[in-house]
Order: sequence, then C-alpha cells, then structure tokens
Amino acid sequence: MDELVADVIIVGFGAAGACAALEAADAGADVVIVERFAGGGASAVSGGVVYAGGGTAQQRDAGVDDSVDAMYAYLRLETGDVVAGETLRRFCEGSREMITWLEGNGVPFEGSLCPYKTSYPSDAHYLYYSGSEAAGGFRDAAKPAPRGHRVKGPGTSGKMLMTRLKEAVRRRGIRVLTQTHVRRLVREDGRVTGLVADTLQNAPAGVKARHQRLARYAAKPGIYVPSLRKSLHRRVERIERAHGRELRITARRGVVLAAGGFIANREMVREHAPKYRGGLALGTSADNGSGIRLGVEAGAATGELGRISAWRFITPPSAFLGGIIVDAGGGRVIDESRYGAAVGEKLIEEHGSKGWLLVDAPIVAEARRDTKAQSQWFQGLQLRYLLRRGRVTGATVEEAARKAGVDPQGLRASVEAYHGASDPAGKPDEFRRRLETPPFSLIDISVRPNLGYPTPMLTLGGLVVDEDTGAVRDTAGAPIPGLYAAGRTAVGICSRSYVSGLSLADCVFSGRRAGINSALAQGVLDKNENVF
Repeated sequence: MDELVADVIIVGFGAAGACAALEAADAGADVVIVERFAGGGASAVSGGVVYAGGGTAQQRDAGVDDSVDAMYAYLRLETGDVVAGETLRRFCEGSREMITWLEGNGVPFEGSLCPYKTSYPSDAHYLYYSGSEAAGGFRDAAKPAPRGHRVKGPGTSGKMLMTRLKEAVRRRGIRVLTQTHVRRLVREDGRVTGLVADTLQNAPAGVKARHQRLARYAAKPGIYVPSLRKSLHRRVERIERAHGRELRITARRGVVLAAGGFIANREMVREHAPKYRGGLALGTSADNGSGIRLGVEAGAATGELGRISAWRFITPPSAFLGGIIVDAGGGRVIDESRYGAAVGEKLIEEHGSKGWLLVDAPIVAEARRDTKAQSQWFQGLQLRYLLRRGRVTGATVEEAARKAGVDPQGLRASVEAYHGASDPAGKPDEFRRRLETPPFSLIDISVRPNLGYPTPMLTLGGLVVDEDTGAVRDTAGAPIPGLYAAGRTAVGICSRSYVSGLSLADCVFSGRRAGINSALAQGVLDKNENVF
C-alpha cells in the first residue's frame, strides 16, 4: 500500500472542494485534493451562477440598489429555517467579499444587467434576477434586486468558473490526485485521521487516458442520455477495479468531504424522494452520494435528504410569463413569475407532475420573435420542441383544453379569474397579459423523461454540519473530530429551497468555512482569526 501525509485532505474537486483547498492552503496547511475523475464535478457542468448581493461591484456598475438587509429578508423567506438566522446573516454580510475573493482567484464577473426576466441569460448579460425576488409574495417583504452573478464566459459558464479555480489551486502548489477513488475513512479513537483510496496514478498512460475519456463523455453528453451515462460509468468502474492501486493518506488536521450530492444514485433518490424520478440528473456520475456515505459510516447525521430541486422553467422567452400554468382540472398551479424550482415542486408535490402553460397568439408570436436574442442554444431547441411537439391549439380556450385533456370549464374559470382586478395566484401586474386572441395554445410542461424538454434535478440535503466551523455532526449532535463537509455533501443555505446561484454560492461559503477551520484544527492560526 502506498502512503501519503498531508495536513488537510479534500475529497472532491468541484467548487466547494477547490474553495476549501484554497482557504486551507492560505492558512498555511499542506493540502491534498483527492478527485475520482479530472475535477470540476457538477460545478463545471452548471450555469456558473453565484448568488450574491448587498451591493456588489457588479450591482453598482449596473445601477442596482441592494442591501444586506434586503438580501437577508428575501433569503429568510425563500430558505426558511434550514440554517440559523445568524448563519444566513453571515452569508449575506460576506456576500460582497465572496465575489471579490473569487475575482482575486481569477474568476471573472460583469455587471451587465439582463433587462428581462429569464431562467438563464444570453451571452449579452451576466447579472440577472435569478430567483423569485420580483414575484408576488416576496417583493413586498423584501426589496427586489438582481443577485444572479453569472461567471463571465460563453454558454453555460460553470466550466469557466472551474477552469479559473483549478488554475488558482495550481498556483498555490496544492497537490491534486485525480483518478483516485476514496473507499473509506480511517478513524482512530473516534477521530478521522485519513482515508483509504484506490488510485490510477501509477497505471499505464493508455489506461488513464481511457478512464478520463469515458468519465468525460459520461458527464457530457451522458448527462442528457442516462442509458449512455450508465454504460460508460460501468466501463469506468471496470478500469478502476482492474488497475486501481490502494493508497492511504493520513490527515494531520482534518478531512473535508466535498464530493457532491446523490442525484446519480437512483437507489438513494428512490429511498428519500420517490416522487422525483424521470428528471435529468444535474451533475456527474460522481454525484452518487459517496461523500454522504463516507460521513454516515463515520457516524454522521444527515438532513434534508428528501429535498430535491426540480426545474420547470418557462423562460426564456420572457413573453411566456404572461401565460398561466394549469393542472389537469384547469386550475392554476402557481404564480408564473416564481423561480422554476418552485414551479417544479408544485407540479410534482400537488399536481401529479402534470401541467400546461396556456398562452394566446400574440404571446406565441412574441416568443418566436425574441427567442434568438434571449436564449442560449439549448433554450432555443427546447422552445422549438415545445411549440412543435409539446403544444395543442384551439380556436377557443375550451377547444384547446379538450385537445390537451384539460377540463374546459376549469380552464375557462381560471382565465376569467386571471383577467380580474388582481391575480388570484399573486402574479404582479407587470407580468400579466390578457389571454383573448386565438388561436389559444396549451403547452405541455409536465415533469417526465423528455430529452426535448428535460427537467433538471439536483439533491439539496446531506451531512449535518456545525454552522460555525463546517465540522460534521454525529447523530447525537456532537462534532466528529477531524471531519468536515461542504457543498452538496452537506446541509447548507440552499438545502430547503434552491434558486439559481444559491448552490454555488453555498459551495464557496461552506467550502471556505470548512477549509480554514480544518487548517485551524491543530492551531495553524489563532482561533480568533476564524472569519466564518
């Protein structure tokens, strides 16, 4: 068995793991990152949006007036009591510094404000309303502000985020062991003192290249074709079994679990959230709950494992906000200006995963006109699918309803109520449109396996951690010495309710917290210097 020694071991090289490694190294610790594949994880295939506010430089550049209090008030409503008020306040108060810290590590942002509401902006804009800030029920309680800070890069810019974080890790001289699969943690007298892994570090170059190639294809395009991902991952596992060499790494101060969530583990999803099946697993095949399993085997408590974010976006195009989402009975589902995960949750939890968007001819014409300017390429393809294969039309609302299998009388009643003085679902007037010009369209937005219009899903729960230090807590509530967790391996800010950018922001927040406190564990710095 090969052996290594480090002060801090980071398991996983996504955003949370990278940020933990950077903070631990800056605190003076000798750090090693252990990564099953090449690094990046779900963060690299994400949109690269970081939720931040309170008056960031990008908000000021865009002329946006925001405050820590407004950000806190919104997130308190959105996330509930998933973390203590003091923790959420600390997150909000550190938000501006978080963006500055990321910029200092090479991550680019820009204050180009998107002028329309969307689920994800085109490459012309990098600051936008990424949640339900402007929706009914929120805007009166907390002053709305755009807080979705998208990393500046073409397309889905998570790859740019991870490229820059990886470069920052390399500049620090942090050791990174890729193609290394952690099997178990090592404990001595109740303390986590290291881990045992299988590594391909000494395997033939051709074997490592094949492993890397298969893992890359399993991530993309495998994310869109589950059967392909499953087949490729089986081949990856065969390579690991045949060529892996056992490696033991000792941690002088701590181990940080930052190995992602468990959306790729169908058994865990079936156990904890059985309704959330048929979606697009947003992540890589490494998001299989391995980090959570390692913690549980060490005695850790878990929380929020039943919380899964399922995205049902109707924008872009922004014109669709003028329509209404209804169920099979024709009844309204939700204020359509709410974030797409709130729409998905409503459909799944209360409406049997079935839903339709009712729009009229002017909205369809505007949607077609604005698609190119408002959309990324994949969003344009989804709209094309919805308007061609996902839509039925009728000369009347009732005719469209009968074709779609929706109750005609229920739908007519919903339309008439929507045309009233105020929207019964609470949608602000600025998003309302009268639906009165035929032909009328009912667009099927039901949650089901559908490559043309997939429902991305990610898990939100994980290991319970001490919110001051990031230390993993056992089932009795006590910290497990030497063990920390971050990102989607842990319960965090976004573990009850997700809006775009909140998971990556929590990865940065919790990763930095775990990194610096694992380095502090043996007195590398004075404990009073803990800024989290």
